[in-house]
Amino acid sequence: MADIDVSERIAALETTMGSIETVLDLPAMKVQLAAVEAEASVPNLWEDQDHAQKVTSRLSFLQGEIRKVQALRGRLDDLPILFELAESEDDDAALAEALKELESVETAVAELEVRTLLSGEYDAREAFVSIRSGAGGVDAADWAEMLLRMYTRYCERHDWPFEVNDTSYAEEAGIKSATFHVKVPYAYGTLSVEQGTHRLVRISPFDNQGRRQTSFAEVEVIPVVEQTDHIVIPDDELRVDVYRSSGPGGQGVNTTDSAVRITHIPTGIVVSCQNERSQIQNRASAMAVLQSKLLERRRLEEQARMDALKGDTAGSWGNQMRSYVLHPYQMVKDLRTEEETGNTSAVLDGEIDSFIEAGIRWRMQSASA
Repeated sequence: MADIDVSERIAALETTMGSIETVLDLPAMKVQLAAVEAEASVPNLWEDQDHAQKVTSRLSFLQGEIRKVQALRGRLDDLPILFELAESEDDDAALAEALKELESVETAVAELEVRTLLSGEYDAREAFVSIRSGAGGVDAADWAEMLLRMYTRYCERHDWPFEVNDTSYAEEAGIKSATFHVKVPYAYGTLSVEQGTHRLVRISPFDNQGRRQTSFAEVEVIPVVEQTDHIVIPDDELRVDVYRSSGPGGQGVNTTDSAVRITHIPTGIVVSCQNERSQIQNRASAMAVLQSKLLERRRLEEQARMDALKGDTAGSWGNQMRSYVLHPYQMVKDLRTEEETGNTSAVLDGEIDSFIEAGIRWRMQSASA
């Protein structure tokens, strides 16, 4: 009976892996890799640093994707051999190791399958992630900073390069807001399911009476614009303010007015950047964020028009999307997918893969419903 179960599980993995390989099109990826390798070997590549970084990022991504698929295919092909050896030697320990590897391969294939579901118009883009504190006072500011750490730890766990563009610190603790750039393909498609309101319930460390506090923070994920997007912003629609960068507690971290805040007058969108030493560099970074926000605004307007044509009256799924309860019990639960765990410390340390995977599958099912 166990042999039949193992055979069926391996057969199911073969079917899924075959579909994944078809969708990802490994031969085409290898052709792309060769083209990017040729571009990366150009002697004067780094004369344009922005372009060079995009090329090297794309190169690293393609190499990683190909290695991942090939390694997983090799592990899957080895599974029948592992079980045959364990059976021929009647070795319980070897059988246990084979079953453990089978479970590991099943998890890895499921994760890779999620990657094939990212087929939206902007899913392959890099992403800007913004976090803003909401209701809850100082606890909300602290919660926003906890979320910033959670997402940057997630990026670190996956070896995703990122750069914090701007952080606005709260007076007592935590942050009012922060924006960071995730510089890897498919960052938008992957992280966009994290957009919405995140709710934290805990005993407040800032309340001397030890009362329970509910705090809220908003997460926004937008795709990075590309030259083909054609977002033209007239100068007379912009108000640009410069100011001195500052860190926690108001301590100066720069001695010149290099930080830049840009307001898009027609929409009221405000973006800022203070991570660079040069005002020119900060302005360029802030403009990149503004362009992405306007692109996302255009996308949402187009989506709203399509929803109106379809008679879609449902509210945005992004609001109130996940609860993190640290007291009186420990639980993180996604209100859309029902995904949940009691290991809150792991989640807050960036282990959110299961929530992201469930969110991507849920989004795909909702779109096809």
